[in-house]
Amino acid sequence: MTAPHSPNAVGATRTEQQPAPENASTGQLIGQLTEQISRLVRDEARLAQAEVTQKAKRLGIGAGLFGGAGLFAFLGLAVLVTTAVLALDLVLPAWLAALIVAVVLFAIAGVLALVGKKDVAKGSPPVPTEAISSVKADIATVKESARR
Repeated sequence: MTAPHSPNAVGATRTEQQPAPENASTGQLIGQLTEQISRLVRDEARLAQAEVTQKAKRLGIGAGLFGGAGLFAFLGLAVLVTTAVLALDLVLPAWLAALIVAVVLFAIAGVLALVGKKDVAKGSPPVPTEAISSVKADIATVKESARR
């Protein structure tokens, strides 16, 4: 059996003890910087992916609520048509009941539309704004460290 750090070990990873920055050579410092930048870029990409996924879910919910609002508006229109028919046909209080139902359906459609609009506003634009600001902060930190 080969030791984990031997060159013959299949799939083994090298885990070198990294020296303290004040004792490290320029080559070691550049290697550490490259590794840290790689890790930072991967982490920021994961953050951006999570943020875009969350915003897409909110957009989906908002679109579903808009669909519900459209359905209730259609039902309200159907009840208004029924109201007109009843009003013309019978001139009885039955049309008033149909009119009340139509008003309630339109009120439900209005509430769903407002809730859907709020969710769509929260989810748009589908850009990972938090990840972008985090990357900008990281770049500013790296630039500040490079000046020292």
